[in-house]
Amino acid sequence: MRKHIRNVLLLAFLVVILAGCGSVQNAQPVGPEATGIWDHYFVWPLSWLIKEATFLLGGSYGLGILVATILIRLLILPLMIKQIKSSKMMQVLQPELQKIREKYKNDPQKAQQETMLLFQKNNVNPLAGCLPMLVQMPILIAFYHAIIRTPEIKEHTFLWMSLGAKDPYYILPIIAAVTTFLQQKMMGAATAQNNPQMQMMLIMMPLMILAIGVTLPSALSLYWVYGNLFTIVQTYFLYRNTGKELRPKEGTAK
Repeated sequence: MRKHIRNVLLLAFLVVILAGCGSVQNAQPVGPEATGIWDHYFVWPLSWLIKEATFLLGGSYGLGILVATILIRLLILPLMIKQIKSSKMMQVLQPELQKIREKYKNDPQKAQQETMLLFQKNNVNPLAGCLPMLVQMPILIAFYHAIIRTPEIKEHTFLWMSLGAKDPYYILPIIAAVTTFLQQKMMGAATAQNNPQMQMMLIMMPLMILAIGVTLPSALSLYWVYGNLFTIVQTYFLYRNTGKELRPKEGTAK
C-alpha cells in the first residue's frame, strides 16, 4: 500500500509542478497590491523575500535565491527532521521486517498486519517521507510564479544563465538531479538495499527533477540545488546524532 501511495504522490508531484508552472507565461507582474490568497500570501511574499535578500547582498539574485531557499528549508525543518528520524528507524527495523517477510512469505495479508504492528510499536509512520514532498509542491510552484512574474528576477543573469530562462548547457538540471540522488541515498541507503521499490525511487526522483530542470527556468534548478545541498548537510549531522539512540522493539516474528 505504501509503495502505491508513494508512486501516486510522485506522479502527482510531476503533474502538479508542470501544470502549475506552465500557465503563467503571460501573467501580470506580482506586487504588494496582489489580491487573492495565492498571489497575496504565497507568490508576492516569495518575490519580496528574494528581492530584499538580493538588495542586502549587493544585487545578486542568485544569492537572493540562496537566502530564500535557506529560510524556506528552515521553515520546513521540523518535517525534514521527522522524515529523517523515520527513515533512520526504517533502516534499524530492516532485520525485523526481513523476519516478517520470511515467516509470512505465503501469507501477504498477515505479513502486512505484522509489519504495521511493528511500525506502531516503534512509532514509525511509513508515509512520513511523503510529507516534505507534499509541502514542497506549492512552494515550488509559488517560486516559479515569483520568478516569472517579477521582471527583476526573470531578467537577471547569474553565472552563465538567465534566471528566467532554461539553462542553455543543462548544467544546473544535471547538478540538481545528482544532488537529489545523493540526498536520497543518504536518507535511505540501507532501506533501498532490501527494497526494490526504494531502489526504483532512487532513480525515478532524480530523473523527474532533471525533466523539470530542462523544461523550466534556471532559477528553479538553482533553488533545487541549494535545497539539496542544505538537506545533504542537514542529513549528515542529524543521522550522525540519531543512529545511537534508536533501538527497535521487536515484532512477533521469530
